[in-house]
Amino acid sequence: MPIVGIGLHVFIALLCAVHALRSGQPLYWLFILFSFPLLGSIAYFLVIYLPNSRLERGARRAVSAAAKALDPQRELREARLAFEDTPTAQNQMRLASALLETGAGEEAARNYEACLQGPFATDPEIRYGAARAFVECGRYGEALGHLEAVRASKPDFRPEAITLLLARAYAGSSRHAEARQEFESAQARFGTFESLAEYAIWTLATGDRETYQHLQTEIERQQKKWNAHTRELNKHCLKRLNAALQLSRQGA
Repeated sequence: MPIVGIGLHVFIALLCAVHALRSGQPLYWLFILFSFPLLGSIAYFLVIYLPNSRLERGARRAVSAAAKALDPQRELREARLAFEDTPTAQNQMRLASALLETGAGEEAARNYEACLQGPFATDPEIRYGAARAFVECGRYGEALGHLEAVRASKPDFRPEAITLLLARAYAGSSRHAEARQEFESAQARFGTFESLAEYAIWTLATGDRETYQHLQTEIERQQKKWNAHTRELNKHCLKRLNAALQLSRQGA
């Protein structure tokens, strides 16, 4: 029995190691996993796998969607009041994020720029938020600067979100070969509806009908499995995709 237990620990560590290699994690994880198979596997699951898993993302999105449905402006109101009462960097970051979530990209960008002037200038979460705001404002070059820096310094930070935002920023900068590479990487690595939808939106904008038809087949396959909850989670992506499809038809 002890031999079986040890073998199971090593097998789990091996599975974690395969995931680490495929997802581009730092190589020190291999040392941790094979030096301490049980503890290393638990640490890898909690630190790397779970935060980036579909289950974790789905749970976060469900809570967020429910709160927004009940009171879409609540977080923005509270964030603005908090910053007015106590204008700290943390409260300004919160305000910038709330503005971005409600579609106020220009104001969000101004607040993120202010945050980037202080001690949090290299914080990956702030740089990611700023890049999102810059993409929404069409300031793609500035977005790319932050996204490329985050990927270089923190390759395991929000990998799907960074990949998709990079793709959109490359597309906005007319660097289409690089945009396609990022979209294909997101689809291959994550396969989420968001990755498919963003890639499809880009193919519609660039007139790549062949790739779009391939993506549309997979999008329809995924949608057949949706329930009301899943549809709500993907509402924003679906809205953007339908708008892009309508615009493509008008230009045809």
